[in-house]
Amino acid sequence: MCGIVGVLGQHEAAPILVEALKRLEYRGYDSAGIATVNDGELGRRRAVGKLVNLSDLLVHNPLRGKSGIGHTRWATHGAPSVTNAHPHKAGPVAVVHNGIVENYRDLRAELAEHGVDFVTETDTETVALMAEYYLNIGLSPVDAAFKTIDQLQGAFALAFLFDGQDDLIVAARKGSPLAIGHGEGEMYVGSDAIALAPLTDRITYLEEGDRAVLTRTSLEIRNEAGELANRETRQIKLDQTRADKAGHKHFMAKEIAEQPVVVAEAIQSYLPTGGNEITLPCELDFSKLDRLTMVACGTAFYACLTAKYWFEQLARMPVEVDIASEFRYREPPIPDRTAALFVSQSGETADTLAALRYCEGKADKIVSVINVPESSIARESDIALPIHAGVEIGVASTKAFTCQLSVLLMLALKAAADRGTLSDEELADHAAALRGLPTALNAALDQNQSIKASAQRLSEARDVLFLGRGLMYPLAMEGALKLKEISYIHAEGYASGELKHGPIALIDKHMPVVVMAPRDAVFDKTVSNMQEVMARKGKVILVSDDDGVTEAEDGVWSTIRMPHIHPSLAPILYSVPAQLLAYHTAVAKGTDVDQPRNLAKSVTVE
Repeated sequence: MCGIVGVLGQHEAAPILVEALKRLEYRGYDSAGIATVNDGELGRRRAVGKLVNLSDLLVHNPLRGKSGIGHTRWATHGAPSVTNAHPHKAGPVAVVHNGIVENYRDLRAELAEHGVDFVTETDTETVALMAEYYLNIGLSPVDAAFKTIDQLQGAFALAFLFDGQDDLIVAARKGSPLAIGHGEGEMYVGSDAIALAPLTDRITYLEEGDRAVLTRTSLEIRNEAGELANRETRQIKLDQTRADKAGHKHFMAKEIAEQPVVVAEAIQSYLPTGGNEITLPCELDFSKLDRLTMVACGTAFYACLTAKYWFEQLARMPVEVDIASEFRYREPPIPDRTAALFVSQSGETADTLAALRYCEGKADKIVSVINVPESSIARESDIALPIHAGVEIGVASTKAFTCQLSVLLMLALKAAADRGTLSDEELADHAAALRGLPTALNAALDQNQSIKASAQRLSEARDVLFLGRGLMYPLAMEGALKLKEISYIHAEGYASGELKHGPIALIDKHMPVVVMAPRDAVFDKTVSNMQEVMARKGKVILVSDDDGVTEAEDGVWSTIRMPHIHPSLAPILYSVPAQLLAYHTAVAKGTDVDQPRNLAKSVTVE
């Protein structure tokens, strides 16, 4: 995840920008850069690697000016390099960007028709070049920025700086947080309040679709429809900016909302632009392996259960999944040509680390899927695969789960390619679906209000069942876990076909049943099980796409509509309603959403 900062100040901007970027360096450390306007002229400095490299560069090659923007980057489009580093500059405009511009290839083609040349591999360069194009045809800087923003699809936060304009920054937010800081005769922009805390304690958070025009003495915010928008200015406590909620009531709400951006970054890290081949940071050839053992705890365990379907269906590779706390005590034999794969958000989970150490010297390869690259599990693995979810504060994992699923699916596709179990056309189909996933996640988040209404009714229950078949079965268990973690309502997830083998005895008019049922190959069987629930007066919340809801909504308690999605990606997409149901139910009950009782974010003891 990248970090953005901007300043319209009374003092030299470069040292202020660098200090602010230090507070955002956790968001990205492949490269960093700043741009300033001095005597009407736009200048820029960029460096690869840690932020200290940019600091050294500025010592030897200073950059003057009291207006500027800065960026610290985690590479997605294009490898880490000075050329690909932000800010991107096109003639009289410089841009910094966090997120993914999904339609940038179409925009590049359009610009190419006008004779525009490209010098980088990034999607952000397209933003700068498009703004330059609109400037060249006579638009004002603000209008050129707004016209550019109107063309973009995806999830992003942006800040524009213009030649000859030392009292102007244009900023925009869609799917990625962005905050405005208010000073005395100064204004600031930052990815979150962490970067701005030394500069001001007055913050305005942009809302989804907002674009803002900043001068030193004014702030004008317009919503996505172009209407003037009043956004609250908040006074923040500086000791709280170590982990800011970015305008959300809870960290969990913020992290749910971040999923389109972080999943997009995870996808771009393993599925380079323009190709269908999954690339890993280290060599891993699944054709030299016969089986896979997957080990994890909690939510990560359900990610592994989901991945079992992917590996077995797509790559025809046998998979065993174990709870980490039980794995080593079984002392399982590990056959030759077996890879052991460990999934952990923190990379420090004690049970998972112990299981990894049990496999040392037994498994052919030890692979980890982690969110903290410098963690113990990452260091002790042969191959560590980052999920790029960014810092996750909420105890109930949300964005880490969907990023884990995304990376595990791409790993299964890599296995399928290595083992020759999918054709080139099938691999291309999956790659295209993955690239469209962030847009689908945004559409799922748009159902927040209908999900909230269902959750209000759910909050009155004492017990809840979640049902799903196939890929939806592990998600049913994950949905139940989320609900009980933060709302303290007893919930269980079952395979739909197991209903009549026991759980159906629990069904009565007081029992809500959440049915996860995309219109897929097993939809009819799931609906049949759902009918069994309703015949016994159970209250069904049906989560499906338009076709599924149209076919099966008669008699249900409530419905939640999801966009159509490739069947393999359904567990990732349907995670959003599962998370939002739990979140809004907990809020309705008044429980501590971010710090539920008896739970910790990272379990570092057995």
